This record gives sequence, C-alpha cells and structure tokens, in this order.
Amino acid sequence: MTIFNLGSINADLVYRVPHLPGPGETLASTSLSRGLGGKGANMSVAAARAGARCVHIGAVGEDGRWAIERLTEYGVDTRHIRVGSEPTGHAVIAVDDAGENSILLYPGANCALSEPDISKALSEATAEDLFICQNETNLQAEAARMASGRGMRVAYAAAPFSAAAVMAVLPLLDLLVLNEVEAAQLAEATGHSPEHLPVRDAVVTLGSKGCRWHNTDSGDTQAFPAIKVAPVDTTGAGDTFTGYLIAGLDRGMPMAQAIGLATKAAALMVTRMGTADVIPDLKDVQDMRS
Repeated sequence: MTIFNLGSINADLVYRVPHLPGPGETLASTSLSRGLGGKGANMSVAAARAGARCVHIGAVGEDGRWAIERLTEYGVDTRHIRVGSEPTGHAVIAVDDAGENSILLYPGANCALSEPDISKALSEATAEDLFICQNETNLQAEAARMASGRGMRVAYAAAPFSAAAVMAVLPLLDLLVLNEVEAAQLAEATGHSPEHLPVRDAVVTLGSKGCRWHNTDSGDTQAFPAIKVAPVDTTGAGDTFTGYLIAGLDRGMPMAQAIGLATKAAALMVTRMGTADVIPDLKDVQDMRS
C-alpha cells in the first residue's frame, strides 16, 4: 500500500532566540540554520522513515531542487514534485530556550499546483492506498475529491488552521488530525466538537498532555498520555506524529497501536533541533523507552 501526500515543501530558516519576540521587538538570534521543512515534506519524511511507501505531490522553484534531492535521500518518492517558475516556499522559524517556536510562512510554489499535476500523481493510486493533505498548498478539496473518488482512505491535518479549509474537505474525510486549539476553533465555526463531526476518526493532539482519539462510529473516546521528555525544539513534532500515524495505519495497524507509535516518534522528535532532517527513523522510535 502507498501513502499519497499532497504537501508543502519549504526551506526552513531556523533562528535560535532567548525568547520569542513580542510586537515591535527587535531581537538578536544566537544561531541560524537552513533545513528541509514544510508540513507536507515533514509528514512525507516521517511516513517514509516509519517504513511506508510515500509519494509526495508538490512543487518547488528552480531554487528548490536541493529539497527534492533531500526528500529522495530520505526515501520519499519524488516523481510527482514539479519544478516551476514560482520560488520555493520558505519558513522563518524562531525557537526559544524552552523549545517553543514562532513561524512565518511564505507559500511560493506550494500554491502553484494544477489539477492535472494531482490527477497524474493519483492515476496510479488504488482503493488500498491512503491520501493525506494539509493547509499549506492549493487544491486540497479538489485533490481529496479525486482521492475519495478512487476509493482511497482520505486524511487531513488541519494546519495551519482555517475553518473554511477544513469544512471544504470534511465531507470527504475518513481521518482528521488537529491540535487542541484547532479543535476549539473548528467547534466554534461548526457548532460540533470533534466527537460529533461527520468523520469516522478524529485525533486531537494535546502537546505535553498526549492526545485523544474519537471514533464517531462507536462514540468511544480514548486518551493517550504523552511520553515525558526534556524538549529542545517542538517544531515538526505534530507533523512527525501525523506522518507516523498514517504510516502505521497504512501498514494495517489498529488505530490505538498507530497512535502509540506516533506518540513515541513525536516525543523523540522534540528532543532534537530541526525539522525534516532530524525526524527519527523507525528503529530509533522502537528502541525508545516510554
């Protein structure tokens, strides 16, 4: 089985700062690094490192060929990443001494995809495969509709959050992953808490408090505690969780087992500085003591 990920690809410019800057504040950083990022790229790398075959659907500019090479090195199928005239997307990330972050995004080529790009990529997909997207590209609803029409299991990571974007894909979803703040925002917009949404499985991540899984078919909710670690950088932890979660599901794991694997991967991720380049591989996660 294969995961098809319509996802962003960014150059991450990471600045280490003593604290996150406030309005009007000029703050000197203590270090700067450039790495591969974007929520989509992070999820593809996480899924590949979790042992899944992952096809990335996306776009970069001529300045982003290095990102394609990096994704290929990490085991991602990059045949459906288009190189176009728009510059590659990038993110300016400030990370403080407590590991918290603040992120400024420039979408660039991530929003220059065409429906033929996506249709061509999904032409090889079957009902045995899984499709996922998030809110850093264009054509999310159109792609989810194509995937659903092919009988694929459709998942959505509701970040960066937009109630309109979630509601556009909601009728097509089998799985929705969102954090606690996004869940509250979606409830305000729709009038429905996660356990009452028209999607079979909703997973709400709670940071250091773990996560909750709502199975709306059975009406059951299950809580999963977080693994206690000393955080260094929380950037990419949610993407790592989602990538490992869908990889586990793609490999046939029950939801609870896949969430357990994803929880360990995310806990290990926050002990590392960086994004896609430092996402842990499956052996590291399996060897981790919980």
